[in-house]
Amino acid sequence: MKVEIWSDVVCPFCYIGKRKFESALEKFPHKDEIEIEWKSYQLSPKMKTEPSKNVHQYLAEHKGISLDEAKAMNEEVTRMAAENGLTYNFDKTIVANSFTAHRFSHFAKQYAKQNEAEELLFRAYFTEGKNIDDIDTLAALGTQLGLTASTVKETLKTTMFSDDVHMDIYEASQVGAQGVPFFVFDNKYAISGAQDSSLFLQTLEKAFAEHDPNALNR
Repeated sequence: MKVEIWSDVVCPFCYIGKRKFESALEKFPHKDEIEIEWKSYQLSPKMKTEPSKNVHQYLAEHKGISLDEAKAMNEEVTRMAAENGLTYNFDKTIVANSFTAHRFSHFAKQYAKQNEAEELLFRAYFTEGKNIDDIDTLAALGTQLGLTASTVKETLKTTMFSDDVHMDIYEASQVGAQGVPFFVFDNKYAISGAQDSSLFLQTLEKAFAEHDPNALNR
């Protein structure tokens, strides 16, 4: 059974949602029969990559709030992340457009490495303070997946997988995703946001029972 996850690499709640979903999946007896497909989404498609700009400053400008208010918002999200075993270092986070990172995810998908690629991208952005719009950075992440750095670079220097990213974003509008994370279970049930892991588990159980009525007998 397939679970599709619309997400943006620069979305703090998407990483938290990933952990909550994974927590539910660990408790699901048929987890080995679940196929996860990551779908691209951009919260700020016009965002300019600015390695010199502080993410607190960007948030303040983007939301029209004070710098102190922006820091307070990020501190609250950092606390939420910590509750789910994640370390967010917003003081190090580099303001970056996520389009190239989404293309990298689609590239990794060709090698059945997409789920691992998403984890590396989230960690690079939120924890390690890396520029996820930089091709050399993405090539280095690719080597962690067992991919060849030169192949990653050659691919990302072209427009390959751009259409895939645009298609994912279009599909988001078709399935009713108005924000991310957005989870779709077997094309039937949807969960919006980083909900409690118990809701993910309930939805997995319900969708899978309908997908495979004989599952309980195995």
